[in-house]
Amino acid sequence: MSNTRISRLLEFLENEPNDPFLNYALATEYVVLGERALALTYFEDLISKHPDYVGTYYHLGKLYETLGRKEEAITTYKNGIEVANKQQNAHARSELQAVYQSAMGIDYEDD
Repeated sequence: MSNTRISRLLEFLENEPNDPFLNYALATEYVVLGERALALTYFEDLISKHPDYVGTYYHLGKLYETLGRKEEAITTYKNGIEVANKQQNAHARSELQAVYQSAMGIDYEDD
């Protein structure tokens, strides 16, 4: 099923190469399939070409963590928080702050 989705997304992307959602959808499909290198390529391309696509930051950061690239994950979360703040997107900011704090080892429930 995922291969069918990927085929369709690639077809759509051919017609709309600058659509950030299509790139995001492909990246997340590749994560599901365990194709981390391909997912990473699409997520990093999104950050480069569409830095305001706030959903990318959470998933790219999580992928970096999975790959053992903690510092890059932290930087990605931090950059995503800045984008969410600019967009006044409280939901994205809250999610990014939670994973940022977790990656930093900050646990407010211990207070």
